[in-house]
Amino acid sequence: MRGIHISFEDIEAFAIKRNLVKSYIRDIIVGEGYKQGEISLIFCSDHYLLEVNRNYLKHDFYTDIITFNYSSLPVISGDLFISIDRVKDNAEQFAVSFLHELMRVIFHGILHMVGYDDKSDMDQESMRKKENEYLEKFGIK
Repeated sequence: MRGIHISFEDIEAFAIKRNLVKSYIRDIIVGEGYKQGEISLIFCSDHYLLEVNRNYLKHDFYTDIITFNYSSLPVISGDLFISIDRVKDNAEQFAVSFLHELMRVIFHGILHMVGYDDKSDMDQESMRKKENEYLEKFGIK
């Protein structure tokens, strides 16, 4: 079964337009030339994501998102773990709305799944340009 699933771990669930978020994800995947498989968005706290980072990636630092890519091209599948604490802090730091930052982070994870990287400065610039392109396309302020 191919679907997009949204869940909350160790945080209180918040209002999110699930169908709209799912349609954005589908549009990005199809727009990049792929097919949508099983995708899970797991919203969590800083502490929860730090433990995921330590246990699975052996990194000992906070981050806004960790993407586990299980894709078997052309089908895109994977898990996106997103720290809502980081998203809130980032939104404040960058003077954007919570929704804008949340969607940017989700798009960032999906873009990783379809082959974008952010290891080099040039890759980061391409990734950011693509994130902004989709934020603008979907009218997210």
